[in-house]
Amino acid sequence: MNEEVRSEEESSESNAYRTLARAKVLSEALPYMRRYNGQTIVVKYGGHAMGDPELARLFAQDMVLLKQVGMNPIVVHGGGPQIGQMLKELNIQSEFVDGLRVTDQQTIDVVEMVLAGKINKEIVSNINRAGGVSVGLCGKDAHLIKARKLQRTKRDPESNIEKVLDLGFVGEPVEVNPHVLDCFINTDIIPVIAPIGVGEDGQTYNINADTAAGAIAQAVGARRLYMLTDVKGILDADKQLVRDADIDSINAMIADGTIQGGMIPKTETCMDAVRNGVEAAVIVDGRAPHAVLLELFTERGAGTMIRSS
Repeated sequence: MNEEVRSEEESSESNAYRTLARAKVLSEALPYMRRYNGQTIVVKYGGHAMGDPELARLFAQDMVLLKQVGMNPIVVHGGGPQIGQMLKELNIQSEFVDGLRVTDQQTIDVVEMVLAGKINKEIVSNINRAGGVSVGLCGKDAHLIKARKLQRTKRDPESNIEKVLDLGFVGEPVEVNPHVLDCFINTDIIPVIAPIGVGEDGQTYNINADTAAGAIAQAVGARRLYMLTDVKGILDADKQLVRDADIDSINAMIADGTIQGGMIPKTETCMDAVRNGVEAAVIVDGRAPHAVLLELFTERGAGTMIRSS
């Protein structure tokens, strides 16, 4: 047998193996597609997954696929780095307190422009280019997210006096109007939401995207809340991935310092969601291609799933 014939046969076998592998993946995914047919999932989109053009393209494709197999994805996005860059270009100084950007009137105008404008429409455009139909919203649209000023206190370590922190126009959700999003359930439209809220007096508030996603998931009765982040998930004391956890075990890991820093508010948002009707919340590594699909449609899943018990 000459080399050319052998090469053609090996190529044919390789193609056959790849075809079988694809068929196996689809076969394994089918029960999960049936399980989640007609179900709503909320995906908090941010971090590296949003900043990398290739991952952004794949994320858009994944959201379109979820809609096409009968699910109802709702995307809630962040944009901290992009806001920071725009403020820098405009020579507006930023101050952070406990990880939250102090937001004065000048800053909130930039936040709204970047979140509800530039970033939101980029995500919508990506989904449309991937073959889907998407619409961009923010909390101001049809009273989607009513907000109030976020109240935070901090104890002075020297005087031991608790002080009220003024974070400016940083807000927290008071009420989410689910009827706005119900309109999209029986359509081909994927809503993409910027975490901007509005107060009773019409004031604009910047809301943490994790917090906004959790509140929206509760309001719409989502089956799943996905938090895309830049870590694999929750790690135990030995730095191994925790695949499943309940509220008691999460609280224990916070208490003993296993969970710390920025993961604390993220896990608290997840716990709050599952206490209030969301079946499970999952912290997923957004740096991994197709992370949401892997978690939804494979037996092993991906990231850390948090349930009530």
